[in-house]
Amino acid sequence: MTQIYFVRHAQPDYKWKDDMTRPLTQEGKKDSKKVNKKLYSIDLNYVVSSPYKRSIDTIKECADYHNINIVTDKRFRERESGENGNNFVQFQKRWSNFDYHETGGESLRSVQNRNIEALFEILDKHNNERILLGTHGTALSTILNYYDREYNVNNYLRMIDFMPYIIKLDFNGRECIGKEEILIIKKEYKKP
Repeated sequence: MTQIYFVRHAQPDYKWKDDMTRPLTQEGKKDSKKVNKKLYSIDLNYVVSSPYKRSIDTIKECADYHNINIVTDKRFRERESGENGNNFVQFQKRWSNFDYHETGGESLRSVQNRNIEALFEILDKHNNERILLGTHGTALSTILNYYDREYNVNNYLRMIDFMPYIIKLDFNGRECIGKEEILIIKKEYKKP
């Protein structure tokens, strides 16, 4: 059995304009220590992350504790947001039509396709290992939806306030055979 610990990043500094280099807030840095505390006793074999700073920084202490270098994979990056892409009306539109995207934005289907492609590669190469994966709310939600078509906008909106958030998925090959929420830290989503 392969176990993947998906970690949605801690609270980012939304005042920071560049999405890729957006750092964690001081509170987010403090909360990211709770990720390590939750996972320090897990014998991890591999660590991979979105290349975004907030994702890497959320799992860095855990990776360092286990003496494992973080491999980045741009396919796990955040959804490309276009004009007025981060609001509750747009969330509803995207979840009701996975091909919908705002001008300059990325559809959920595109996010899901690239995430599942990267996930399958990890599952094929790291069978029967324990993996830490740093990710984002939308990216993780599309993975959860792939394995459970009942996962919808309401589930996504529940997770939007969890920063950081850890969910463990168990796999037999590429088939998800179990899931367990490991850590939930509630932080109110504030529109960037």
